[in-house]
Amino acid sequence: MMKGGYQFQSEFALSHIAKGREEGFREASIKAKAQAVLTFLEARGLEVPVEVRERVLASTDLDELDRWIRRSAVVSDARKLLATTGS
Repeated sequence: MMKGGYQFQSEFALSHIAKGREEGFREASIKAKAQAVLTFLEARGLEVPVEVRERVLASTDLDELDRWIRRSAVVSDARKLLATTGS
């Protein structure tokens, strides 16, 4: 019977475990930033159209999401969030 808490020790296993953790952290960061964009827009009382919500939630680009977080503080309409000009 195998006990819980087994620690992999080979370099191969450790590198794959580290890669999986890194990918999981990135995925969690993406989801959190996308949700932050939407929450900020809604907190400001802006209506978030379905196409904007879907585009934000579909993004996997952390830099893009960071830009959108900043823009969500100043746009007057949620549709302007996706404009390619500005920061």
